[in-house]
Amino acid sequence: MRPTRVVLALVATALAPALLLTTPAVAASAATTVSTTSTADMSDDDLRVAIARILAAADPKTDKAVIREANEALDANTPEALRAFLKTGYRLAVAEDDRVRIFRILATADPKTDKAVIREVNETLDADTPEALRAFLETGYRLAVAEDDRVRVARILADPTISEALRAAAEAVIDGTPEELRYFIEVGQYEV
Repeated sequence: MRPTRVVLALVATALAPALLLTTPAVAASAATTVSTTSTADMSDDDLRVAIARILAAADPKTDKAVIREANEALDANTPEALRAFLKTGYRLAVAEDDRVRIFRILATADPKTDKAVIREVNETLDADTPEALRAFLETGYRLAVAEDDRVRVARILADPTISEALRAAAEAVIDGTPEELRYFIEVGQYEV
């Protein structure tokens, strides 16, 4: 193992407990803060530590591009490569990982019942900007699922053979939050 990697492994190990207690959004915003501050003022060690923090917060299952690009920057071991990763490489790697997540959502969507999800995924992929990809994952997906769930509840209400209890429960939730709609579709309709 290279001496630089040993130091980074030690830093990452030391930082892991603190980073594990943060949410992904906090970790991503911390890394974004590093990338938007002037990396020209950072020492080589500060650059490596910033990348080590990003690596410590990365999920090996879903953040493969981030891990790959961060390791490539560390392997290059030049201030230019480290700065380039923090300025633009990280943002582009996050976008690549987000794109993979979105394609997985599309692959599992049911064309019969997930029409809003499919529509929103396709619009997001057509826009194909890091900001659009991130916005879809943070809010757009949740709202698209809620739209599809609202259609499912409306279909339940359109069935003339449902019980009065189920009708009342469906009417009570149709204008609810995305979480209330999801709960009703997955559990609530079966509890009535």
